[in-house]
Amino acid sequence: MTVRLLTNIGRLWTGTDVCSNAAVLIHDDRIVWAGPASDLPQSVPGIIDDIVDVDHVENLGGGLVTPGLIDAHSHPVYAGNRWAELAMRTSGSSNSAITAAGGGVNSTVTVTRGTDPWTLCNGVRERLRQWILAGTTTVEAKTGYHLTRDGELADIRMLRSLESEPSMPRIHATFLAAHILPPEFFGRRRDYIEAVRLWAGDAAQAGADSIDVYCDEGHFSAEEARALLLTGKRAGLKARMHACAHERVGGAQVAAEVGCASADLLTEATDDDIKALAHAGVTATVCPGSGLNTSRPPAPVRAMLDRGVTVALGTDHNPGQCGITSMPLVIGLAVARYQMSVTEALRAATLGGAAALHAGDRGSLAPGMMADIVLWDADHEGAFAWSFGLRALRVWRGGVPVQP
Repeated sequence: MTVRLLTNIGRLWTGTDVCSNAAVLIHDDRIVWAGPASDLPQSVPGIIDDIVDVDHVENLGGGLVTPGLIDAHSHPVYAGNRWAELAMRTSGSSNSAITAAGGGVNSTVTVTRGTDPWTLCNGVRERLRQWILAGTTTVEAKTGYHLTRDGELADIRMLRSLESEPSMPRIHATFLAAHILPPEFFGRRRDYIEAVRLWAGDAAQAGADSIDVYCDEGHFSAEEARALLLTGKRAGLKARMHACAHERVGGAQVAAEVGCASADLLTEATDDDIKALAHAGVTATVCPGSGLNTSRPPAPVRAMLDRGVTVALGTDHNPGQCGITSMPLVIGLAVARYQMSVTEALRAATLGGAAALHAGDRGSLAPGMMADIVLWDADHEGAFAWSFGLRALRVWRGGVPVQP
């Protein structure tokens, strides 16, 4: 058993409260106590008889401390890049022209399928390392670039294996075989949907936490998404959905009907969609970085908040659109792009992310919660809106310092 005391915290943002001159007491991987240092208990029954006997004391130099950040939407399992495609898009090329030139999701599928597992795993490991060093201690990570049974299951097992390595973030593995119709199933759409439904149980056994469906024009319809998500739920997977990212095809309504843990992106969501999500208690995961190189308007986040929808933030890291791995940058972009307050954006990147993942043991610094903690290069959370990528000085995952 290890007892660790973090002291001389200038400002502690717990997720629900703020206090100055604070301390945090950790037992193994859980928080035992957090609050003003003047109220630090002399002993904690069953944990420590005298506070002077703690195993480790760390002086945090008067800095800002928050819970570890949570990225509620990312696509880190891929090989190759599509930088040439991005150059075409920003020069005005249409999606059809990009596809004709060999771009699009299927180009990543081709490269990922042709990459050996060792090389693929090393690439994913390097990306995940960037997340945790930037203060993100939990990452929702989707599959979706193999689109074969064996490939998708191997990706899930790889994510589970990486999570067990030192200095990796916690992983919420999401099965996204319903990303796009793979080329070998051209003209056999129904066959592929049935195949994915059959794979859902295998994905759960391999270690997936959730199932996701990309419900949009050119991907999967609302009716197809409903069938896939319900199959996934019967297999024990949480349901989540890419909804209303480019066109409004009914995805948000299906997310509410099915009881998804989250509906993501939501750029084209209407007031009726927002009402349905609020009524069903579905978390809205929005990604301010994913639309920066397009002319699409931002998701209607203020309307979501006003309706009482829980909002989470994600990087939407993916090979074709957004390479962000910094949740501090996402917080800054959310303040600028969605007109969120710093507190709203920081809450969305902690408690909101925990809600999106149905992970009730993280997202705040309170007794019994995971000791996922970040010390920032600042003395106030307002710095997130100023720096656009605030630097993490130290990161603890489960009470263990992450080595830089």
